[in-house]
Amino acid sequence: MKFFSFHLMPWPYLPSDYDGPAWITCPNDLYDPARGHDLYNRYLDELEFAEQLDFDGIVVNEHHQNAYGLMPSPNLFAAALARRTHKVKIAVVGNALPLYNPPTRVAEEYAILDVLSGGRLIAGMVVGGGPEYYSFGINPAEARRRFSEALDLIVEAWTKPGPFEFNGEFYKLRYVNPWPKPLQKPHPPIWIPGIGSVETMELVAERGYSYTGIPFFHFEVFEKNYSLFRRIWVERDRKPDPEALGWLVPIFVGETDAEARRRFEEHFWYFAHKLLDGVQINPPGYTSAQSAMRIRSAMSRFMLSVRTWEEVESGMYAIVGSPQTVAEKLALGIEKLGVGHLLGLFQLGTLPHEATKANLELFSAEVMPALRREFPGGPTWPEG
Repeated sequence: MKFFSFHLMPWPYLPSDYDGPAWITCPNDLYDPARGHDLYNRYLDELEFAEQLDFDGIVVNEHHQNAYGLMPSPNLFAAALARRTHKVKIAVVGNALPLYNPPTRVAEEYAILDVLSGGRLIAGMVVGGGPEYYSFGINPAEARRRFSEALDLIVEAWTKPGPFEFNGEFYKLRYVNPWPKPLQKPHPPIWIPGIGSVETMELVAERGYSYTGIPFFHFEVFEKNYSLFRRIWVERDRKPDPEALGWLVPIFVGETDAEARRRFEEHFWYFAHKLLDGVQINPPGYTSAQSAMRIRSAMSRFMLSVRTWEEVESGMYAIVGSPQTVAEKLALGIEKLGVGHLLGLFQLGTLPHEATKANLELFSAEVMPALRREFPGGPTWPEG
């Protein structure tokens, strides 16, 4: 069982009277660079702190033109972390491949990160969220084809001796010959997240990568999607492998269940009702009709629609409570999903620095050991 600390680097200072979306059109005069300076350094400290607590990895990601996550260039943060950490894996989930032209830029920057970190990079490759296609003016109907072709180009750039020519539908390069190349061979591990589209699951299973479900849905949505992924994986003649699956979920640990809720709830609602507003954009053509219907059917169970704490708890939108409660709930989820990677969001919304550190410390001291005892040989995939 591998444990990762995932950070979104949110903007916690949206005015209380602001009721617009946090994505695409959220006015950027609401951003204060002086506060941003303090936030970036604070958030990097929180990620680095996870190494001191013996987490297996830390995670950053990419979003644009929003208050939800202030990492339009996650590779910059990964580079800073590579110099300030020494053991933890550094997962960049990911680079949104259709936004890069040519995608060899991703191959080069990821190779730098892998070499700089001594082979600790996990290379996330993402299609990019629906809002990104409005921010970049890219035709969403081309998203999947661009992603697949860019992924082919990057993997070839890492594994095929250069120079060579690449002649695709979207990317045509006379010379592909990147310097440097990754330290890990044949290339760094590749993680691809998904929101439930069958196309993403099929691609991950076909290539033997790892799949992480997008969070903030009712746990039953995860169960349905992960069950489908496991079936697709096995149909590709692959052996069940918990490390092919990751579960991303907000986590807060307190001394007691009541204390944990008291310290966490207001920060959760800021995230759920302010920062998620506007994210549920699925542009026309972004997925197949089949996948669009799957995603649409799940949207009524998206965190933005949740209104009571009872719904939060029953749907496992966040795992909150005492160390014993959190360990029990996470163990249940790990068992039902068959995941080998647990990615915790230990800072959410407006959660302050000291509360975030205390959360990480309690999780490391009491929850991680309990889960390792619960799964001494690692998790297994459930039957069916």
